[in-house]
Amino acid sequence: MNSLKIRTACLALLLVAQPAFARQQPQTDASAPLHTLRPDYPVPYGVPRSEDVARLLNLIHAYLEETTPTGFVNSRTGAALTDYGQIDRDTTLRRGDFRLVSYEWGVTYAGMLSASEATGDPRFRDYTERRLQFIAEAAPYVSKTAAEHASDWGTGLPMRNLVAPRALDDCGAMCAAMIKATRAGSRANLRPLIDTAINYILTKEHRLRDGTLARNRPQPNTIWLDDLFMSVPALAQMGRLTGERKYYDEACKQVLSFARRMFNRERGVYMHGWVEGMGEHPEFRWARANGWAFMTEVELLEVLPENHPQRPQVLELLRAHAKGLAALQSGSGFWHQLLDREDSYLETSATAIYTYAYARAINRGWIDATAYAPAALLAWNAVSTKVNARGQVEGTCVGTGMGFDPAFYYFRPTSPYAAHGYGPVLLAGAEVIQMLKGHKFEINDSSVQRLQPKTD
Repeated sequence: MNSLKIRTACLALLLVAQPAFARQQPQTDASAPLHTLRPDYPVPYGVPRSEDVARLLNLIHAYLEETTPTGFVNSRTGAALTDYGQIDRDTTLRRGDFRLVSYEWGVTYAGMLSASEATGDPRFRDYTERRLQFIAEAAPYVSKTAAEHASDWGTGLPMRNLVAPRALDDCGAMCAAMIKATRAGSRANLRPLIDTAINYILTKEHRLRDGTLARNRPQPNTIWLDDLFMSVPALAQMGRLTGERKYYDEACKQVLSFARRMFNRERGVYMHGWVEGMGEHPEFRWARANGWAFMTEVELLEVLPENHPQRPQVLELLRAHAKGLAALQSGSGFWHQLLDREDSYLETSATAIYTYAYARAINRGWIDATAYAPAALLAWNAVSTKVNARGQVEGTCVGTGMGFDPAFYYFRPTSPYAAHGYGPVLLAGAEVIQMLKGHKFEINDSSVQRLQPKTD
């Protein structure tokens, strides 16, 4: 009797275990189509929806609308100052998370304009318009007061860097944004500030003997790749605003002069810095500086006349740069802080800049959409994971100088308060929306592919 019970129990256990055992059998080439197994992607993979892109742009807009107020206050009492004629040594801007006048915010103003155009939502344009209107109205008073107290506290006034620039960072990106806003119909009287910035770029910034823009830090006669963006887009936009060829000529001269010294043709990317008189040039290929250069190339081509004699050279440079950067994109969609150092961290602002530049170049037909659009969409999907619920952009490297050792770049901190991330993400999202409007994509044999237009 006991033996029968034991045999019955064993049979029952075997019957119960059989389905579980069957479920644990590995999928093999003979039992399943392995190519359909779901990959474990580190970021979303696939074709983003325009409405989801717009949702992230709205999050960023809401955050910045709340945290970048306009207006002056007295730094001692906190009282609002509405009569700009009363600006004095205690005058400061209302406190926010970011400065309203900086090269980073010049990119942000331009990004808001692009987001408005892509989404049809006027709130993005209004963000830029209200702040530029405030800047334009206050600037003459700041300029007058700063000049009257130049030997004392005048140099510390807010907006001083824009009304009396002393570096390309002070005025170049802001100037480009102001011209874009003017061309888009802004009612702000921005022309005096535009003229001041262009005059600084053309006549006051330090240059090498051949006219290439340079700085005297960290070494004498140092070319910073960043300075392409701090100068060329403003010059190019001035060419479009005035119709004068001299601005286009100077813009092309700078791009080609920088490239001659700093662009590695074999690798398809730039070094960050070049020092006149240095026997060897350490090629630290910092991601965001390459982003400023990539962005400069598309910004110049956007307005450079089709018949300009140097347009083919600029276009060829863009294509070489696009090819070089594509080869260095990580499997997660991001690019590394040092592009060719895979043990350096993955950085958001550079990835966003590349997303924008690739998408703009695709939308204008300058590069092959079939070849590069999947990489641009992957990059956007990566960037989208860095916009938090509050609308902050995470993973952005803080402001960075120039170094000649790897540790300097490897250990730069990141912060959601690094202003460099916001404009690029707005620009990237806006241009991706435009790309999704102009091209169709699908998942074909598990990968993102551009749908080829039908031919007769």
